[in-house]
Amino acid sequence: MLEQLQGHLSKVIKNIRGQGKISDSNISEVLRDIRIALLEADVNLKVAKKFVQHVKAKALGEKVLNSVSPGQQFTKILFDELKYFLGDDSKQLEFDSSGQTVIILVGLQGCGKTTTCAKLARFLKINKGKEPFLIAADLQRPAAIDQLIALGKSIDIDVFSQESKNPINVVKAGIKEAKKHNKNVVIIDTAGRLHIDEKMMDELKSIIEVSKPSEILFVADGMTGQDAVNSSESFNKAIDISGIILTKMDGDAKGGAALSIKDAIDKPIKFIGTGESINNFENFYPDRLASRILGMGDVLSLVEKAQSVLDKESIENLEEKIKNQNFSLLDFQDQIKQIKKMGPLSQVMDMIPGGNKFKKGDFDEKNLKWIEAIISSMTIKEKNNPSIIDGSRRKRIANGSGRSVQEVNSLLKQYKQMKTMMKTMGKNKGKLKFPFM
Repeated sequence: MLEQLQGHLSKVIKNIRGQGKISDSNISEVLRDIRIALLEADVNLKVAKKFVQHVKAKALGEKVLNSVSPGQQFTKILFDELKYFLGDDSKQLEFDSSGQTVIILVGLQGCGKTTTCAKLARFLKINKGKEPFLIAADLQRPAAIDQLIALGKSIDIDVFSQESKNPINVVKAGIKEAKKHNKNVVIIDTAGRLHIDEKMMDELKSIIEVSKPSEILFVADGMTGQDAVNSSESFNKAIDISGIILTKMDGDAKGGAALSIKDAIDKPIKFIGTGESINNFENFYPDRLASRILGMGDVLSLVEKAQSVLDKESIENLEEKIKNQNFSLLDFQDQIKQIKKMGPLSQVMDMIPGGNKFKKGDFDEKNLKWIEAIISSMTIKEKNNPSIIDGSRRKRIANGSGRSVQEVNSLLKQYKQMKTMMKTMGKNKGKLKFPFM
């Protein structure tokens, strides 16, 4: 996430560390590098200029401390400004005191709106204990209704649809049905188009009028950069949105939309989509993303993600096996499955302080697939007792998995090293949650 901006700012901090102090003479080149980094990350030009001006004022102002190094000073200044431009404080959803909260999702076609409806519904169900109800009011895009119904079924959330050409009637009937079944959160999927037009906005205004929403969330494709900022300005001017959801942030190597959109329309980013999976969706915290951009990690988000997706019973069983030194390749295989639930390894590493310093290839998803393939080619007896795997067995396992004998040998060597580590960890009182990591 935001790899390009992260890489540029890391170089800026590294360069200023070599300076004795921050001064007018050495700050100009650093500020130029920051401005280039922001523009290459597709940050809005006005926002980039404003950001650099803020950094310069703080770097040369009274707030700079003499008791810390230039690198530490500058990292703190960059962190504060990134946090400010990303929204400063986290803004949560506003739930209606009446007992039923209506949320409308709006945006252009292709931004991931329908999928985001389901992700938001699952998030509110799992994390907030709500009873969501989805209304399929996108009557423009073919298969949008079928897609939402399928997604709703996969997360066990009801979806209302109706044979109609009028989305206003669908919304009216859907809200009535939600009240009938005591659903406390209604999420409405609306139609998007390839461009903003008068017909689209009139339709949205009518839906807003009949549904009286607590939240109007603009869904923006985080990979489109400037286009996301421009479209958010148009939507906000027409219907006064209450917040933003940035999608596809896992593929956004630049990050311009995240840094620009809040400053452009003065509306908070409330959620981000971080992957294709239905559970790759999280609250947006400006301070946490600022920390990730600067390579400082995001341990809080890592813990929250682990708690939400990992199998508690499986982890407890593993801890017991570690304590009794019974860790097998079956357990190793299970741990890989657990970690994969947390999303791409590159994202997990971004949340670990200093994790951005590792090479991408060190945490390639393909490596996990190869390890799984090798272990899957073993018999149950071999998984439980790897010591019996001799030369002929290794050759059979290699052929079965489509990998080389050397890779099989490497995996078995890693397992032995890990088991030695487990013996040490088992003697300690602390619990080892992620042995594979």
